[in-house]
Amino acid sequence: MSGSDALATFIEAATAVTDGVCAAQAVGSATDLTIDGSLSSGGEVTFDQPRNVTILSAGNDSGITFTVTGTDETATAVTEVITGANTGTATGTTYFATITQIASSGAAAGNVSVGSGTSIAAPIFRGSMRLIGLYVVNTGVAGTVTFRQTSATGTIGMQFNTVAAANTNAYPDIPDEGIRFNSGGYVVYTQTIMSSMTAFHA
Repeated sequence: MSGSDALATFIEAATAVTDGVCAAQAVGSATDLTIDGSLSSGGEVTFDQPRNVTILSAGNDSGITFTVTGTDETATAVTEVITGANTGTATGTTYFATITQIASSGAAAGNVSVGSGTSIAAPIFRGSMRLIGLYVVNTGVAGTVTFRQTSATGTIGMQFNTVAAANTNAYPDIPDEGIRFNSGGYVVYTQTIMSSMTAFHA
């Protein structure tokens, strides 16, 4: 009897932390922010799952930008330029696995803090794979989970909707021998709609 080639990847994303990357700090000129938030270590951040970044401004920073540097969900070097908010939060759209630098283009009007967002792009497997099964734990919020080829912005291979029923389980049906992802499979979702997922692949 031959053995199974099935593998399992557990995916769970922590709640967003508004100052997890950079604690509130004054930015007096065009300079690098100090990466010293609760999620940082040694002046860098490695997220539990690749996710977007938020920048909270105490004053009107709409006239300056913040350049975030790190690596993305595919472990590729990436930067994102985020325009500051006017007394509020500016939300990035790039998925960062790590952050190594955040540079301001000018002085901020008040304290600035940088945190982790709720948009998640978790790798299931970075090579060729077949998605053959799922086990999902719901939260109290419903939403859509998307599986993409190659990266967080690649071709959609599958989607399903979670249900608003906290701590209930779902086993979405995947037909035949599974869904093929030729260059890696990534699951993209909002952190609040799913507590955890176990993805079975081969």
